[in-house]
Amino acid sequence: MSLVMREALLGFRRAPVLSALSVTTIAFALFVVGLFSLVALNLQAALDRVGERVEVVMYLRRGTPVEATMLAMDDIQRFPEVARVEFVTEEEALLRAREELTEFRDIFDEFHDNPLPASLQVHLLPEHRNATTVAVVADRLRGFRFAEDVRYGGDWVENLDRLRGIAGGVGLLVGLAFAMTAVIIIGTTIRMTVLQRNREIQIMRLVGATDGFIRLPFLLEGALKGALGGLAAVGLNYAALMAVSRVLADSRFFTLLEAGAIVLFGTALGFLASAVAVRRHLRRV
Repeated sequence: MSLVMREALLGFRRAPVLSALSVTTIAFALFVVGLFSLVALNLQAALDRVGERVEVVMYLRRGTPVEATMLAMDDIQRFPEVARVEFVTEEEALLRAREELTEFRDIFDEFHDNPLPASLQVHLLPEHRNATTVAVVADRLRGFRFAEDVRYGGDWVENLDRLRGIAGGVGLLVGLAFAMTAVIIIGTTIRMTVLQRNREIQIMRLVGATDGFIRLPFLLEGALKGALGGLAAVGLNYAALMAVSRVLADSRFFTLLEAGAIVLFGTALGFLASAVAVRRHLRRV
C-alpha cells in the first residue's frame, strides 16, 4: 500500500502544474456547488423562520363558555399536526392590536366596546406547516359549533411552499451541473496523466504488472485531487460567508458533518472520474 501511495504522490511531482491546475479547477467547481448549497441552506433557514408564523386562528362566538373553550383546546391539542394551542381573550386581542397596529391606536381608543373576538391560535408542528395540512386543520376547526370564523392565510402559505420548492429545485440542478463539470475536469486530467506515462505503463506491463496494480495509483491520485479540491472549496465557502455575513446577519455555515460531506463528495468524484478515465485509456495504451 505504501508503494501505491508513493506512486500516487509522485504523480503530483511529475506534473505539478497540471496537478495544481486540476485541484484548483476542482476546488472552484465544488466551491460553486457549496456556494449554492449555502444559499439554499440559508434560504431554507429563513423560510423556516417565516414558517414558524404559520398558524390557524379560530375566532370564537361571543358568549362561548370558558368550559367549552377549554374542552375544545384539549381536543385540538390531540390533533397529530398540532404543536400547541393558545387561547387569546378579547382583552388580550385588543391589547395586541394596539401594540402591533400603532397607526390605528386612536381608532381603537374611540371604541366603547371591544370589537375583537376571543380566539384559539393553533400552532402546527414544523413538518405540517404546509398549505395542504393547514387547510385540513382549518376544516376540522370549522366543525366546532362555536367557531365564528377560521383564518389561516391560504395564499400566503401556498406561496411559502412554492418558494421552498423553487429553492430546493434550483439548488439541486445547479449542484448536479457543477458536479458533472468536476467529473469531466478530473477525468481529463487523469487521461492526460495516463497518456504522459504511456511508456512507463508499457514497461510495467512487460514485467508482469496487472491492470489493477497499474490502475490503483491513478485512482488514489484522483481521490486525493478531489479531496484537496473539496478542502479548498470549504475554505473558499467560509471566506465568502464571512464577507457576506458583514452585510447579512444570522448567516449560517456548514456543520462539521456537512463540510465533511463536501470533502467526501469531492473525493468520490475524483475516484469515480479517475476510474472511468483509466479504464477507457488503459485499453489504448
